Amino acid sequence: MTEHSTTTAQSRPDAPASASSGIDRSALARFGQEPLGRIPVLDVEPVVDGGRRPTKAVTGEIFTVTATVFREGHDAVNATVVLVDPDGGEHHVPMTCTNPGLSHWQAQVHADREGVWTFRVEGWSDPYATWEHDGTIKVEAGVDVELMLEEGARVLERSLDADEHTEVDREVLEQAAHTLRRSALPVADRLHAGTSPEVEAVLARTPLRELVSASPSTTLLVERPLALTGAWYEIFPRSEGATQDPDTGLWTSGTFGTAQERLPAIADMGFDVVYLTPVHPIGSANKKGKNNTLDADELDPGSPYAIGAAAGGHDALHPDLGDFDDFDAFVARAGELGLEVAMDIALQASPDHPWASSHPEFFQIRADGSIAYAENPPKKYQDIYPVFFDNTPDAVYAEIRRVIQVWIDHGVRIFRVDNPHTKPVNFWQWLIADVAQDHPDVIWLAEAFTKPMMMRTLAKVGFQQSYTYYAWRSTAAELREYVTELATETAPYMRPSFWPTTHDILTPYMSNGGVTAHLVRSALAATLVPTYGIYAGFEHVEDVPRPGAEEHVDNEKYEYKNRRWDEPADGRPDLSGWLTMLNRIRREHPSLHWLRNVSFHQAEDENLLVFSKHGGGAGDGSAQDTVLVVANLDPYAVRGSRLHLDLPALGLSWGDRFRAHDLVTGATWTWDDAPYVELGPGYGHEPVHIIHVTTA
Repeated sequence: MTEHSTTTAQSRPDAPASASSGIDRSALARFGQEPLGRIPVLDVEPVVDGGRRPTKAVTGEIFTVTATVFREGHDAVNATVVLVDPDGGEHHVPMTCTNPGLSHWQAQVHADREGVWTFRVEGWSDPYATWEHDGTIKVEAGVDVELMLEEGARVLERSLDADEHTEVDREVLEQAAHTLRRSALPVADRLHAGTSPEVEAVLARTPLRELVSASPSTTLLVERPLALTGAWYEIFPRSEGATQDPDTGLWTSGTFGTAQERLPAIADMGFDVVYLTPVHPIGSANKKGKNNTLDADELDPGSPYAIGAAAGGHDALHPDLGDFDDFDAFVARAGELGLEVAMDIALQASPDHPWASSHPEFFQIRADGSIAYAENPPKKYQDIYPVFFDNTPDAVYAEIRRVIQVWIDHGVRIFRVDNPHTKPVNFWQWLIADVAQDHPDVIWLAEAFTKPMMMRTLAKVGFQQSYTYYAWRSTAAELREYVTELATETAPYMRPSFWPTTHDILTPYMSNGGVTAHLVRSALAATLVPTYGIYAGFEHVEDVPRPGAEEHVDNEKYEYKNRRWDEPADGRPDLSGWLTMLNRIRREHPSLHWLRNVSFHQAEDENLLVFSKHGGGAGDGSAQDTVLVVANLDPYAVRGSRLHLDLPALGLSWGDRFRAHDLVTGATWTWDDAPYVELGPGYGHEPVHIIHVTTA
């Protein structure tokens, strides 16, 4: 990133913009107008809700700032992005006019550390560019020669007022001004002295900026990289190490100790986050049985989302899992392996929850005096009460904030929030901001499969990440449209997390497509967006749906499950190697760490999805990594097609040929803009190419 670390005397935004800056502008306010600066600066992006919400980025993430900047007449105008770091230091990034006819300017910027930044766009008059243009034309035409050369010398002398010039740069400008006035020299030599590449370079580094006019400042919240990029792995702790007596059929719950034994395998597959479904005591009132039935017996464990029993509520651990020493040991071991622990926060309560007796005002009371169950008519969730925020909001807010602090104090820095769209948005806005005051590294993931406006608003008020509609976007056209929206329209504030399956979701594509569907959807999730997740059991292609529902049969929410990780596969699919490969590719290719750099290409067969990621690196644009993905979305048949690649989107020029190294198979080809590919279902004829693009 090219930047100027300070602002010249001529560029101060608070300097008088014109002789009329003292004019009473109350008439503008009367008509609801904001006064324009001397140089109009309009349409600055990315700005969220007119600047009322912060624009988001992570450290090193490159994003594009755009604006419309122009001025009256024919004098040259220029523009700069000014990033202001958390300590108040200013970093100037020159903008480029990409469409002179529309006065469209842009610059790629990034922030190099976490914290609350701001950015603004400054438009300014460029006296040197004006003189260089006019002076060259007039002098070469023999018009006003001496006058134009003198005016050039004076422009260079004005630019010497900047304190930021080095001694070498100052000498370049002084010598050029002196030469412009040397009447004994040929006119062409004098003009060249004022327009030389050396002079242009000095004034590009430290320009003479006059009539500087600034846009309003926009807040830029810069967070740690895991807020944007990470690979998640979900487990039910009670299933990890659970055992069943072969004679009686009785189960013994897994514990934090046995779940800890699974961590090395998760880390070896290359995941960054191990996500735990709720680990709290489970109520027995109206407990759900296998496959969400209402006839549970005393040996059924119940749903971990029915939180609360005599052993405690949201601030307690299920006794079967262990105590806080065991939990702390689990978190510590995860950290040793390079994993962070994400906890599930489900703000609902079993009828046995301590809140039900000590704080009945935390729930909605019906006309008959009973507490309202959770409902999504005609569905009823008889094992849980939803928290109600409107009776005593201050008390509810304070209690939930206390609960969150319990887990923060035990080393948790990531919270996956269950159904946040069923709670007040302003509560989340307050909670996330309050936690961030002392713990700015905490990350919140919204599990909100709901209306787009609610999902977007949750992101705007603080959630760093969000589940998405990815599971239900299965055609190439659907995926192109949806990912384009995520990478452009909502990217300044919403970070998508793609999951092929979850403990709640098993789509027909996944249940009908077998191994190939699992290969394709995990590869797409891992490469289309920076954060994706895998639910345990995916490796063994658990794909049988419960009749009448898009979820797994014998659902782990309602029973123990032993996936026999320590036993040979015995003919069962094992995709752990595939997931390991995907995570290795993600780590080794920085272009996959970003969201906004995706480009889509064409295939003659609509069953093929073709896209690329270009850029990445350390944030300064120096490392230009390029990955091209071609996926056969048809899980049942081999598909062959000619591709039509946008070579500039790959960092190449039209007509180039390039080296295409397939990171899946290890094969290497030389491709042009129209290669033919053939992809098939299953192992041995993989349905996905993940291509590292390099020059041929």
